[in-house]
Amino acid sequence: MTFTTLFRDRRTVWLAGLGFWTLIGLSFASQFYISSAKAGLDVTWREAVSFSLGDWYVFAVLSIPATWLMRRFRLEAAAWPRSLAVHGPACVAFSLAYMVLRAGVGRWQTGAEFGDNFRTLLVKTWHFNLLVYWVILAVTTAFDYNRRLRERELRAAELEKRLAQAKLQALQMQLNPHFLFNTLHSISALMHRDVEAADRMIAQLSDLLRAALAKAETQEVPLREELAFLERYLQIEKTRFGERLTVALDIAPETLAARVPNLILQPLVENAIKHGIEPRARPGRIEIRAARREGRLALEVADNGNGLPPGGPKREGVGLSNTRARLRELYGAGHTFEMGNGPAGGLRIQVTLPWRTEERAHENQNFNRG
Repeated sequence: MTFTTLFRDRRTVWLAGLGFWTLIGLSFASQFYISSAKAGLDVTWREAVSFSLGDWYVFAVLSIPATWLMRRFRLEAAAWPRSLAVHGPACVAFSLAYMVLRAGVGRWQTGAEFGDNFRTLLVKTWHFNLLVYWVILAVTTAFDYNRRLRERELRAAELEKRLAQAKLQALQMQLNPHFLFNTLHSISALMHRDVEAADRMIAQLSDLLRAALAKAETQEVPLREELAFLERYLQIEKTRFGERLTVALDIAPETLAARVPNLILQPLVENAIKHGIEPRARPGRIEIRAARREGRLALEVADNGNGLPPGGPKREGVGLSNTRARLRELYGAGHTFEMGNGPAGGLRIQVTLPWRTEERAHENQNFNRG
């Protein structure tokens, strides 16, 4: 439970206010007791506490309407004249009310006449009461300003979170039609060569789209689910390329529970097929690796194609640029995305992500709810 949430409880607010005024009363009681002892006056600690709490509990009662009035007529730049016109008479009424109430309490405490108590208070406390009123207003203003500032910060953080989620959702929605159009193009090309294979691809595409739509609003999934989706996609591509396409997986078992962005591997593999396998007649090989390195998840997709030309532009279409944007939105500076030629040729894309497992993600969600 946060500090802000705690003080939304009305009972807690009242108890905190009572404690605040009690501490002030005890502080003044100590001063009264010590000064009386030094002056040779016979004042017991009980009497000092009784008189002092009598003073400050009356202020506590009067602080309630004063606080309400302050929140109704705030001392803000645009409302200074109107607010001062209200608080000027209000502070006078506050002082008079204190003296009336305190004189009544004094009669109950000591048995002295109400009029005598009132005249004594008028001489001794009139100006002090006015000061207390303005101190109450200043403290109330400070607390209200802090509360409104925190509320604005929370609203801004919530809006920023929603904006980030909307951006991620838009980026993810771009992937589905991009992937769909490319797959339909492959089916269209295959229809002229192998109708049965094209028919199988349509069935496989139906299963794949069903799986994609089931996770349409999910930003992160365990790596095992991402690999299962990728396997469906590769079945379509293997139907298309046959023996020309070989895929090798090197997945560390401990990484299967790691959280990864939904559809993070498919655009990388699609890029390898489009630029590394498809342009060449000879067989192509794609290697997919996942490992835990220095407390981070390392993903790698490499092909044995021609790679990037020396000094040439990096081949980055919708899939790769979209993937970069999603990683920036999800992890900011907490990720890396590197693309370059491998030691033996071909293109290699390496991605590192913060290490988060399924259990750790649930723990974070539960903590945020608290």
